[in-house]
Amino acid sequence: MLSDKSARSRLFFTDRRVVFLLASLCCLLWGSAYPAIKNGYALLQIEAGDIPSQLVFAGWRFLLAGAVLVAFAAASRKNVLGFDRRTLGQMTLLGLTQTSLQYLFFYLGLAHTTGVKSSIMNATGTFFSVLLAHFIYHNDRLSYPKVLGCVVGFVGVMVVNVGRGPLQFDLTLQGEGSVVMAALVLSAASIYGKKLSQRIDSVVLTGYQLAIGGAALLLVGLALGGTLRGPGLGAVLLLGYLVLLSAAAFSLWTTLLKYNRVSMVAVFNFMIPIFGTLLSGLFLDERFLEWKNALALLLVCAGIWLVTREEAPAAQPALGARSP
Repeated sequence: MLSDKSARSRLFFTDRRVVFLLASLCCLLWGSAYPAIKNGYALLQIEAGDIPSQLVFAGWRFLLAGAVLVAFAAASRKNVLGFDRRTLGQMTLLGLTQTSLQYLFFYLGLAHTTGVKSSIMNATGTFFSVLLAHFIYHNDRLSYPKVLGCVVGFVGVMVVNVGRGPLQFDLTLQGEGSVVMAALVLSAASIYGKKLSQRIDSVVLTGYQLAIGGAALLLVGLALGGTLRGPGLGAVLLLGYLVLLSAAAFSLWTTLLKYNRVSMVAVFNFMIPIFGTLLSGLFLDERFLEWKNALALLLVCAGIWLVTREEAPAAQPALGARSP
């Protein structure tokens, strides 16, 4: 039997209004990371092709975010120590995949293809999540509204990128292939994290996976000669924002995945490029007040509605990592 606290948490985090608000907040935070990271590169004098230094920057961001979450969990009197070797190994695997490997693939792809194609290719992660959930969870099967919602949302992502440059279809393994691999790794790791979150506190799990993944990125970046130059007050404050952004967004997202079907949460990923475009326009002086952005937002919202409209609160099961 669930405790009263667990029952209240499940009831709260399965409310569709709460899911919409929190998932949208996560995507807003992740969308804000694009202009924040670009400004961070400028403040730290990191060139576009300097992958090792980018990994060092990312490593510090995720390592510190993980440390903040673990410290917060400890202050909240949650169990942050005393895990057995199996649990530690599982959290390490999650960190090395969801943070380290995914980030490595993503930056390799960005270095070998355009930003337009990267954002479109990265949106394939939503499809991967919905498809993988269909084969892993018997209560998260594909349906016509889910498929249609994913397609509509993906069209919205493509619309927001119209007119930014020639959309070529010559694909390379290092470029577009790496971005797609990053999306696949993130989708699979998120589902694995959902399984672990059934028996490990979401905040603790997120803290450890971010810290472990960030430490791995930092070590790889330093080993390849990466460095951060001129970390002034502005860069420190911006890094602090990214740390808090990661800590809040990842812990909320893990909690939503714990209590809801993967397909219901994953479709909100389509909002990240929308928020990224709008916030980049605000903070990087890029154009964003265009008809295509309004149309893209409309399509993305329509896709989210199609995927989530089946999820009536009364139909929510006692979620666990159950096989078909």
